[in-house]
Amino acid sequence: MKYIDLRSDTVTKPSKAMLDAIMNAKVGDDVFGEDETVNKLQKRCAELTGKESALFVPSGSMGNQLAIKSHTNPGDEVICEFESHVFNYETAAPSVISRVQMFPIQGVNGVMSVDDIKKNLRTKDYYFPVDRLICIENTHNRAGGVIQPIENIKEISEFSSENDIKLHMDGARIFNAYVETGITVTEYASYVDSISFCFSKGLGSPVGSILCGDTEFIKRAHKWRKILGGGMRQAGILASAAMYALDHNIERLKDDHDKANFFAEQISKIEGVDVNLDLVQTNIVIFANSKYPKAEYISKLKEKGVLISAGSYHLLRAVFHLDVSMEEVAEAVNIMSAV
Repeated sequence: MKYIDLRSDTVTKPSKAMLDAIMNAKVGDDVFGEDETVNKLQKRCAELTGKESALFVPSGSMGNQLAIKSHTNPGDEVICEFESHVFNYETAAPSVISRVQMFPIQGVNGVMSVDDIKKNLRTKDYYFPVDRLICIENTHNRAGGVIQPIENIKEISEFSSENDIKLHMDGARIFNAYVETGITVTEYASYVDSISFCFSKGLGSPVGSILCGDTEFIKRAHKWRKILGGGMRQAGILASAAMYALDHNIERLKDDHDKANFFAEQISKIEGVDVNLDLVQTNIVIFANSKYPKAEYISKLKEKGVLISAGSYHLLRAVFHLDVSMEEVAEAVNIMSAV
């Protein structure tokens, strides 16, 4: 059976043109700094984000964890939003790798206010951990692809600078924010000390993320990438796919947003389905179904050829990407209606 796969935007396969780019990649040993394509990608991403340097890494989780490790000392505290990826989906890595404590703050639809951060900031008393880093996620996965308001980012940036706290942006889907708002990645990145983003989600690459920051920060991250086993040798094969994605797959992300909006509007008409249309801002739709238990509902849809994923709590998730057409989205809606 051919499935309409809405589980994630990570399920995309490289196009023929991307495969051609991979086959023609100029490679070398990246651990020796000799992979021409990796070097070009890192330089390009540093320029794209307005940062001094960049580091190609295997995954978004590694990018985030390298940022935490490179910004903190053991025993420090990291402030993040309660539903954030770095807190929920990275297997307690901050406590294992960096030996830091996470302080999650409950935001509204994935957005922490600067006032909430202020209220929870530690004093300088010796028996408290030092608040060393704040992590924000843009777009916010568990909130349903919600875009962090730029004014809120500015306020958190000013607050963190005033309090000698570093600010990292998990920008796994930052280009989705860009194509929807018109705010450039350079501007988003200008308010943070470091930013990571993924090539393997909406941009359609098979593997890879990037971490960007100042030169000294990236030197520390580079060392820890090696310690964690992230030195990938002839990684230009992967970096060439990322370069292709940056050249060809950014602006088309708007198509995925259109699919998500169409899907959300249509399923909102189905009895027993609940979706907040105001929160459908990019390519992710979070919704609830009152007719079946979650696992049973997912199973019934799979039997009919539609794959979705379990969201947090009682919620369900559908994600739209370049490997699903608008016709397939309409078919998925019809199958959901029938179920």
